[in-house]
Amino acid sequence: MNVGLGTFPRRRAAVRPQDPAIEFEGTVRTFAEVALRVNQVANALADRGIKHGDRVAYVGFNHPYLLETFFGANLLGATPVLVNPRLSPTEVDYILNDSDAKVVVYGAEQEKSARQLRLENERRWIAVETDAMEGDRHETFADFIASGATADVNADVEDDDLALIMYTSGTTGRPKGAMLTHRNLTYQYFNALLSADIRSDEVHLAVAPLFHIAGLNMMTIPTFMMGGRLIIQRAFKAPKVLETIANERVTSAFMVPAMIDSLAASDGFADTDLTSLRSIMVGGSPLPERSIRTWSEREVKIMQGYGMTEAGPGVCLLESRDALAKAGTAGRSHFWTEVRLVDPATGEDVEDGQTGEVWASGPNVMKGYWNRQEATDAALQDGWYHTGDIAARDSDGFYSIKDRIKDMYISGGENVYPAEVENALLNVPGVTDAAVIGVPDERWGETGRAYVVVEDGYDDPATLRDGLSTRLARYKLPRDVVVVDELPRTTTGKIQKNVLRQQA
Repeated sequence: MNVGLGTFPRRRAAVRPQDPAIEFEGTVRTFAEVALRVNQVANALADRGIKHGDRVAYVGFNHPYLLETFFGANLLGATPVLVNPRLSPTEVDYILNDSDAKVVVYGAEQEKSARQLRLENERRWIAVETDAMEGDRHETFADFIASGATADVNADVEDDDLALIMYTSGTTGRPKGAMLTHRNLTYQYFNALLSADIRSDEVHLAVAPLFHIAGLNMMTIPTFMMGGRLIIQRAFKAPKVLETIANERVTSAFMVPAMIDSLAASDGFADTDLTSLRSIMVGGSPLPERSIRTWSEREVKIMQGYGMTEAGPGVCLLESRDALAKAGTAGRSHFWTEVRLVDPATGEDVEDGQTGEVWASGPNVMKGYWNRQEATDAALQDGWYHTGDIAARDSDGFYSIKDRIKDMYISGGENVYPAEVENALLNVPGVTDAAVIGVPDERWGETGRAYVVVEDGYDDPATLRDGLSTRLARYKLPRDVVVVDELPRTTTGKIQKNVLRQQA
């Protein structure tokens, strides 16, 4: 029996086959059409030797093919690996090798990277929209899906099988693949459906990156499950988003704070018809109260989410009715997720008003990290995921995130880990020491500031960012670089980032 996510399209098609499911750049497909195409993807993968448990990677921006690959791989019992297309070729190659992906579907923007990486392995490459490469292990998605039979795929898929591997960078600088099972994600969707007021007549604008855990799992797939209509856009462009909301009578969207602030700052914001928009869910970083008030004045409700890849991502949600009264908090825990605040020193739960590390537990929490048993054992203990975040809880049960133990900062909704940037800096000729911190930024929430020690005669720190551009994704590049004589350190040699933050 197949109890997995891959059966969702056929299950929804059995209820409302002719209802619109996905709209993309003028093309609308019904649930029946999507279910048929997902069958074709699964059959085409099987024809190319993909078996239960094999990994199928997607490296690209928003496109219906991402969802078709996600559902099709899961229908067969294979495991999708969604890869951030903003990563450098070196970073992408690491994830493909670590996950041992057998098939890679890539977007038009990744053609150059795919050409480079294809020469180094024997994977099968499938281009979303281009056919620039030749060879028997390369084809377009159109040809790929057309080759697949439309017959139902009846694979045995258990709820503990892997439904998604999504990589999240670690403090060591090497990304780790969070393993999420069919059961994990099903309960994540239950959390969303029970908290986010998603309806069967939803018109959801999927403009946040679907290769991120929240963009995919907080509203996009739950809307599909409910029988709502998804409008997918490749990337965020404020004028286009406002136009779509008004013309298509959009009812909901998921965005990061930088997106909704950009919409509010647009020339057409005041005149755009937003009356259809019931709510926007915001995640990725805390949302300032001024932003909530701006949208409240337009009678648009704001929900704020807190979570992480390892939880699929839902841990807490600040419902729209509490958005202003509890502004600055992460809300209360989701229906199926339990939260504890624990003193890291004693392992004891803290009282209301005191700070502690956020521990999360529930059927939505990951199985572990791919091929990283030591990291899994450190993160998951006695059924609780240790998030590394510090928070406090008020007497009403609302959580406020105070700091990040791991020094991670979030820029425009993207997680950035300083250790990874520091490692890259130390590989730039002339740099002898480096430390990176996140500093406040009005547009992006936070951006990186690098403090570096350089060799004598190195007098152009501006070129440091250029030296990093081939090693790191653009959003990870520090906004500014400060040259110092030395970095503050403890007696044991650890960099005192609290001192750097005070200076900043």
